[in-house]
Amino acid sequence: MRRSDQRRDAVFALYQREVTGRPLAELLTGAKPFTRELTEGVDARLAELDQEIARLARGWELDRIAPLERCIMRVALYEMRHRDEIPVEVAIDEAVNLSKEYCGADAPGFVNGILGSAARALEEARS
Repeated sequence: MRRSDQRRDAVFALYQREVTGRPLAELLTGAKPFTRELTEGVDARLAELDQEIARLARGWELDRIAPLERCIMRVALYEMRHRDEIPVEVAIDEAVNLSKEYCGADAPGFVNGILGSAARALEEARS
């Protein structure tokens, strides 16, 4: 299974937990290792990731962002911040592609804008 597919599975597991309240352990039964790593990593840093999304989404309350878009951005931000082997550009591209496939027409631009701002802030912090 490709990493893109495992990212999608991680996003969907996080989304299902958010909208149904089902436990992650149940949703990750049979999941591939990368899916599990992403999902558990996001879960462990959920408050930090949500705080960053809220800060970057100027004029938007976090709860006004569609749950699937939030989950896509959480996974991408987690990869950007905590998975050094994954290039920032790959994390952003994968997130935008997921939003194109599964979200509304405005989602890809919104996701790209938030993650682009996060990438610039990350680059500044590393300089």
